[in-house]
Amino acid sequence: MYKVKVFDKEHEKDLEAAVNDFLARLKDGQLIDVKYSVAAMESEGEQIYCFSAMVIYRT
Repeated sequence: MYKVKVFDKEHEKDLEAAVNDFLARLKDGQLIDVKYSVAAMESEGEQIYCFSAMVIYRT
């Protein structure tokens, strides 16, 4: 069976830590793929970023 885990953080370092923690718990051969995305928008003159990742893995 395949599953996905989605992570969404405001800072890239927070995303990195969350994904690394999750990957450390997977067993050899479970990881299928990791998709990474960055979205940016402006709000009231301030640049806002959203960093996300989707991990596809076997159970």
